[in-house]
Amino acid sequence: MSHKGTQMAVLVQTADRRTLEVLDTGPADAFPLVYHHGTPQGAVAFPTLERAAAAQGLRVVSYSRPGYGASTPRQDGATTAQVADDAADTATVLDHLGIGEFLTIGWSGGGPRALACAALLPGRCLAACCVGIAPAAEYDGDIRDGMAEENIDEYTAVFAGVEALESFLDVRKGFFGVTPDQVAAGLGALAPPVDRAALTEELTDYLAASVNAAGRQGIVGWRDDDLTHTRPWGFDLRAITTPVSIWQGSLDTMVPFAHARWLAANVAGAQAHLIDGEGHISLMSRVSAILDDLRSLGAVLPRG
Repeated sequence: MSHKGTQMAVLVQTADRRTLEVLDTGPADAFPLVYHHGTPQGAVAFPTLERAAAAQGLRVVSYSRPGYGASTPRQDGATTAQVADDAADTATVLDHLGIGEFLTIGWSGGGPRALACAALLPGRCLAACCVGIAPAAEYDGDIRDGMAEENIDEYTAVFAGVEALESFLDVRKGFFGVTPDQVAAGLGALAPPVDRAALTEELTDYLAASVNAAGRQGIVGWRDDDLTHTRPWGFDLRAITTPVSIWQGSLDTMVPFAHARWLAANVAGAQAHLIDGEGHISLMSRVSAILDDLRSLGAVLPRG
């Protein structure tokens, strides 16, 4: 069968009358892979991932988290919303699409959401891959250690409270209008040389489109995403029974390498793939190996 699939964007209603913007990319008969995007991003076409997934017999389902794209912000986003809430949204999306079992991968700010699916949707989520941050509420140390200056400043604002974070993000909301040729400069020190070298035209197109989508409703999605990272996540990493893999590059300045080592030690049964010499973006060059590992973890056989 051809790996050329279809792409369908739909709006899904939640039980509390929110809307979730969902992107479902074929092949339609392939096994579902839920992709949790980074921060701040929205669900847009991601050819690098979709092509690798199709080659593995996987269908990519993604959605804009609350406040991003066309997805309704949570009423409690500034106060009590947790990472765990996104596992419930994931289940709502999958129910709407008629999907039962699935694999999941989360990159950057999406990493905790993949872990939430592993923790809270056991049996349905067959395996999860996290390329993302550790929980500030449990981490041994300061999550900012090892981050580039831009992320140190951002998380310092998060820890200072909602008003400080809103003021910080208001100054930086121009990033939502970034064009593909401005991506590298816009990332600053968050993209070290190894990541800049990995910024293909396809990746810069994706990153610009996803960041633009993130800002359609202003800073609310970015604000609420950041706040969930530093609150308790709402599940026990040490009680996860779903197979989990942790992938990370040693040169990552967005998510410090120490986060991956902490997750590998604290997520029950996690398999670690800590890659020397890779960054946050350059690790995407290994997406085929990551997906092959994920499929093996979930015992999802390759499509014949």
